[in-house]
Amino acid sequence: MRMLKPLVAAAAIVTLAAAVAPGRGPAAAPLAITVYHSPTCQCCKQWISHLQANGFAVKSVVQDDLGDLKAELGVGSALRSCHTAVIQGYVIEGHVPAADIKRLLTEKPKLTGLTAPGMPGAAPGMDAGHDPYQVLGFDALGKTTVWAKH
Repeated sequence: MRMLKPLVAAAAIVTLAAAVAPGRGPAAAPLAITVYHSPTCQCCKQWISHLQANGFAVKSVVQDDLGDLKAELGVGSALRSCHTAVIQGYVIEGHVPAADIKRLLTEKPKLTGLTAPGMPGAAPGMDAGHDPYQVLGFDALGKTTVWAKH
């Protein structure tokens, strides 16, 4: 019985070291995001798949009209796209790449959210071209800044 205590203690130390070592131990928990989209939009569903493939746990909310929701969340008409998402208090409008959302959550700037206005053909979920596009950060007053260039 005395021999088991040191072995159990050693096993606990090894387990703890593996859990805190970078790139080891259990995977990070998925990032919870709620996506509001129309029932018929295929590119919205493809963007959701992009998020899931990049570690997001998506709650899909199907709505026929998103206009009131976008207005309530502070997404001006020039910033709008086909779907709207909410994550950790930020608004994500349109086909914003998962990497840009992760950067937003890491840096935590004083923004309302990010947008890929319109429907850029090269954006995730659209996958219809190679034209460059920008992801914009926007604040409560509608002021925008370039967040990323793709």
